[in-house]
Amino acid sequence: MRPAATNRLGFVMSIVTTTLATLVGLEFLYIMYLETFATASESTSRVFSIPVGELEGKTVSTLFKNQGVYNGLIGLAILWGTFLSGSPREVVGMLLVLVVLVAIYGGMTSSRSIIWKQGGLAMVALVTLALL
Repeated sequence: MRPAATNRLGFVMSIVTTTLATLVGLEFLYIMYLETFATASESTSRVFSIPVGELEGKTVSTLFKNQGVYNGLIGLAILWGTFLSGSPREVVGMLLVLVVLVAIYGGMTSSRSIIWKQGGLAMVALVTLALL
């Protein structure tokens, strides 16, 4: 994110927000890696609390790989918005809101811990973005 404010606090917040948004983008690329390329690994099993045997099944594997592509695109979009967009606040803000909403939905339908695991960093990034 390009510094919006000329004062020192605004500049520091811009650096913090850029760092947090970058971490959210990288988190989603890591999720993509687990779901798409390391589908039946011990790491994927541990992160998603699904036995490796289930992850090896054709249906689950296909669903994970498809979901991984979506997560990778979200990660790339956040990184693009952070570093290349002409309107980083709007682009990254919208994407972070979507990440939080998806995390809340996941928390309601799967496991409450998803809200914090997937949405926690995005929530903090949104707060710092709002303070800019």
